[in-house]
Amino acid sequence: MLDYVVRNACLHGETGLLDIVIKDGIIAGIAASIASEAPSFDAGGNLLTGGFVESHLHLDKACILDRAKNESGTLQGAISAVAKAKSGFTEDDVYARGAKVIEKAVTQGTNAIRTHVEIDPGIGLAGFRAIKRLKHDYAWAMDVEICVFPQEGLLNYPGTEELLREALDNGADLLGGCPYMDSDPVGQIKRLFEMARDYDVDLDFHLDFDLDPTWRHLDEVARQTIAFGWQGRVMIGHVTKLSVLPKDQLANTTALMRQAGIGLTVLPSTDLFLTGRNCEHSVPRGVAPAHSLVRAGVCCTIATNNVLNPFTPFGDCSLSRMANLYANVSQLSTTEELEMCFAMVADSPAKLLGRPTEIMIGGAATFIALPAQSRAQVVSEISRPVWGMKDGRVTFEHPAPRLLHP
Repeated sequence: MLDYVVRNACLHGETGLLDIVIKDGIIAGIAASIASEAPSFDAGGNLLTGGFVESHLHLDKACILDRAKNESGTLQGAISAVAKAKSGFTEDDVYARGAKVIEKAVTQGTNAIRTHVEIDPGIGLAGFRAIKRLKHDYAWAMDVEICVFPQEGLLNYPGTEELLREALDNGADLLGGCPYMDSDPVGQIKRLFEMARDYDVDLDFHLDFDLDPTWRHLDEVARQTIAFGWQGRVMIGHVTKLSVLPKDQLANTTALMRQAGIGLTVLPSTDLFLTGRNCEHSVPRGVAPAHSLVRAGVCCTIATNNVLNPFTPFGDCSLSRMANLYANVSQLSTTEELEMCFAMVADSPAKLLGRPTEIMIGGAATFIALPAQSRAQVVSEISRPVWGMKDGRVTFEHPAPRLLHP
């Protein structure tokens, strides 16, 4: 691999522009004006960061609007539409649609993904096998972590547990859950913890996806997390119930999550699209207040969830756009708040997936160049990266637009 120097880079927390020496895909030096005869690559004063990390994405059911319509616009409508369409999924079909999304994500500066893959007797392991192929084929640009889960229930769907175990035996990285779709939600939660213990894997639940604060499954997940000693190894996604809790109840819930070491992933686009469909006015946002939990020490991330399907009929895989959407919904605008939003699509999910969060000597030369001088600016302006590299190899380019003056 050709050694070279990236010159004139802006790094978070540093003053002045710096040069970065890259040798065999590793950062060998960082300093101002490094003397070297190696080929150089000019960063042009752009902000270099480790790249965005997608902590919750569904590659297997992306890009299916042509075959699955959500007539009601509700969560149940989306689940039903996908369940019907899923019967026609093939391994090659899932692969082709997943590849399209991965390529979009790469050009938007994402270089790591945790993808949730549905497993049940209806689809079998076709989706899982397709995602495994994608993980291998796109390793040059994207690290993919596979979370297998029972979207349509576990205890109520005989044969699902055996398939989940087969997937875990064959390379799945972690286990997910969807208790609200099971005939025995509490039973599903306990069974998934038992399986996670058997395989020594983390857990990531779709949880409490409605606006009724009178009941929730979060308490059972917290109880089992502590009982199984799984603190720091459990994430919960959506949890739109948190958006309607009074301040004192939210504080109590935050304390419970801290005690259990449970993290939260917010999916702004999906949660906004599906929530409050029964309201004719004063429609609730339904987006959990992750920024409040972050301030209390809870690990929180912002993610895309779905792209162009009945759950979310939108999406360009831009995590800077998703961070901006969250900031708008949550009415955040200070530099500190916008940097927090950036961290929730970069630093926090990187830690979640066990990746380094800093550009440092000895680390992999994996980063993106953003046309900004600060992380807050990236969120406020929805900055799109102009290029990126993984392990010292440039993986995409997206040159800045050029005005043609008269």
